[in-house]
Amino acid sequence: MLLNKKTLVFGASLNPSRYSNVALHKLVAHQHDVVAFGLREGVVAGVKIDTELKPYTGIDTVTLYMNASRQVPFYEYLMTLKPERVIFNPGTENPDFFKMLREANIEFEMACTLVLLGTNQY
Repeated sequence: MLLNKKTLVFGASLNPSRYSNVALHKLVAHQHDVVAFGLREGVVAGVKIDTELKPYTGIDTVTLYMNASRQVPFYEYLMTLKPERVIFNPGTENPDFFKMLREANIEFEMACTLVLLGTNQY
């Protein structure tokens, strides 16, 4: 039985060669409820990419596709969503944010969303 994990793809891209774009397609194909935030508004795999921070509810997983220096202005926002976990995809690792998440009792992992989905470990 599939466990639907509402996921926020943070740093979503309209560019089909970007991993965040591929992740949107794979998450939808795996029947997860997906919302997305990125720099450019558009639609990928039927998911609208928001360019304004929304008060999403019920977020299980935030999967990051934004490097550490670009994450800084979003720390507070992401923590207020109270996700069950945050996935730091390759290139997004951020020890400062790890510490904040740990203190807020929010799970995090350094992993690749695409690999997790492909190996049924998501």
